[in-house]
Parts: sequence; structure tokens; C-alpha cells
Amino acid sequence: MSILSTVLSVSIEPMAPTSEDIMVDAWVWIAFAVFICILLIVDLKLVMSKPHKINTKEAVWYSAGWISLGLLFTAVIYWWQGSMAAGEYLAGYLIEKSLSMDNVFLWAVLFSYFKVPKEFQHKVLFWGIFGALVLRVIFIFGGIALINNVHWIIYIFGAFLLFTAYKIFKNDHTEANPANNRIFNWVRKVIPQTEGYREDNFFVIENGKKIATPLLTVLIIIELTDVVFAVDSIPAILAVSRNEFIIVSSNAFAILGLRALYFLLADMKDRFVYLNEGLGIILAFVGLKFLISDLYEIPIWISLCFILFILIGSILLSLKQTAGTELDNN
Repeated sequence: MSILSTVLSVSIEPMAPTSEDIMVDAWVWIAFAVFICILLIVDLKLVMSKPHKINTKEAVWYSAGWISLGLLFTAVIYWWQGSMAAGEYLAGYLIEKSLSMDNVFLWAVLFSYFKVPKEFQHKVLFWGIFGALVLRVIFIFGGIALINNVHWIIYIFGAFLLFTAYKIFKNDHTEANPANNRIFNWVRKVIPQTEGYREDNFFVIENGKKIATPLLTVLIIIELTDVVFAVDSIPAILAVSRNEFIIVSSNAFAILGLRALYFLLADMKDRFVYLNEGLGIILAFVGLKFLISDLYEIPIWISLCFILFILIGSILLSLKQTAGTELDNN
């Protein structure tokens, strides 16, 4: 009888909890949202109270601060929900940060093409990041709801990520021309605007009418192209976690630091010659993780180590390959 009792107790013992089982109270969501809003307000009203060109030294400190804040939040997740959730947060943060490198270099192309003065770029990126945060939250909750209700969609996500990985890996590194962008041409036709910039204003009053400036066009293109990038990054991060709070928080901290990363790396975009290959490998890995998830769940520590190895390796190889290359100072 004792043996039978033991067998029964083992068979009915509940499965180990996953991050999906983590219950997040409404007040936690509200507190996190307030915290993010405070960070945005401090950034806009204190750090950049006066429009100015951000130099390299300032960009280094600025970027280090955001990255440190994002990494320190791993400790908060660990203290609150344990090592598994902390690992998922960190993996999600690294995936979003690495895939967002393409955003940074696209911004450099856009600002160069539109000849946006450097002292106005921070404001455009601030509102671009704010819009991206809102859109990402919508995509995250929508993606999780889709997976929970239509489980086979994970195979679609996996195949899509493999296809995207191939496209990124085979990219020939040619620079896109915004003038050929359909979004750019559509915005210019639909929204009348001034011929030149009016300081850092998105709108001005001229001849008694409110009219947009080219700065608004740049902002709209940044917002819409981020939607395209989100189509890649959200399925990728869903491969390492299905918990809304972990995904939202890792996305938020990764995105908040992108402005700082832009000012630090924009002039070095031509030196990261192996970055596309690295990002392609990372996307292929998370795509395969989706496809085999019903057969085998890759431990989060393996995912974390793999992402770190590929990301750091592609950056170091790029810098070694392009050592002595002059920076693009557009």
C-alpha cells in the first residue's frame, strides 16, 4: 500500500511552474508604467532640457546608464520571481537589444538623408521611442493571445523567423535610400509641410494655418518602420518567454536605451560588417526553438549563452575586420 501511495503521489504531483504561471497584480503593472513614464519625463525635461548635440562622452555615460538600468532590473525579477524568470527577462532583453541594432543604423540613414540637425535628433527619437513602446505592448499581448488560442501558430512564427534570418544573413549591406520608400512618398503627399526645419518643432503656424515640418515626416517614418522591425522581434522574444510582464519589461528597457545607443554607434555603422550575420544566426536559433518547442524545450541558460556568444562574437569580429576604418561622420 505504501508503494502504491508513493506512485500515486508522484503521478499526481503538479508540473513544475513556468513563467506563464506567474500572476502579476494590477498594481504592479501600474507601478511599472508609472516608473517608465517617470524615466521618460526625466529624460525629456532634465537630461535634454535644452536641445544640443550629444557628444561621444555624453553618449557613453547616457548609454551606460540605460544599459545598467536594464540589466539591474534582472535582479528585481530574480528577487521577485526567481532564476527562471530572471533568465527569460535577460534573454528577452538581449534579443530585443541586438535586433534593435538595425533600428539604430536605419535612424542614422534617415537623419543623414533628411539632414536633421543633431541637436533636434533626440526629440524625434524620444517621441519615436514613446510610440514604439505603445505599439510593442499591443503586439506583445496580441501575440501571446494568438499563441494561447491557436497553438499551431508557433510553427508559422518559427518558419517566418527562419525566413527572416535568411534574408538578414544574405543582406548585401547596401544602404537604403529613403526617397524610394513608399512611406516617405505617401507622407509627403498627404501631409503638407514647410520647406525647411523650424527649430525642433513638428508643427508651426504660417499664414494663419497649422502646417507640419519635415521633422514630423521623419518621426512618422521612424514609427512605421518600427512596426516592421517589431514583426521580427516580437515573435523572437516569444520564443524565450510567454509571460506578458517579462516580455513587456524587457522590451521597454531595451527600447528606452536605443536613443543612447544611436548617439554612441551611429557614426560606427560601417564598422559592424558581421552584425547582420550575427543577427541572422540569432533569429534562426529562436526560429528553431519555436519549431521544436513541442518536442524539446531548450533550457533558458542555453538560449542566453548562445545569444551572448553570437552577439559579442559578431561585434568583436566586425571591429577586428574594420580596425583602422574611418568613421562615418554624416
